[in-house]
Amino acid sequence: MNRFFLRLLRRLGLLRPERLTFDLELEDRLALRELARQEERRPDDVAADLLSAALERRRTAGEYLDVWHSLTPREQEVAALICLGYTTRQMAARLHISTETVNTHVYNGLRKFGLHRRTELRRLLGDWDFSSWVREEKK
Repeated sequence: MNRFFLRLLRRLGLLRPERLTFDLELEDRLALRELARQEERRPDDVAADLLSAALERRRTAGEYLDVWHSLTPREQEVAALICLGYTTRQMAARLHISTETVNTHVYNGLRKFGLHRRTELRRLLGDWDFSSWVREEKK
């Protein structure tokens, strides 16, 4: 349920506000107060929005991981190489397959993520660490 409806339900008295308490380090508390001051909002409201956004990011990250696991090993390899900035020709040479086969794996991977472009995949998985996919080329 999105934040608008949760707030609406709370204001109508149909949803009791749940009070969560936790300790923040002094530095985090000061940063939260400063952010609230800049936005001219209450620190509790800012904290609730930040927590909600973090939970949403975690939820969607879990969904992306589920999609990742639905990819074939070759589709995963191609997706990782896309995120590392490889071109179709570079992937084909590295994987010893044709550019047409690379494009098929790209298409299938993008489709499973519900995307249309490689740049969208790079943006979606931009904070994933694909460094382990880079290995020394055999000479």
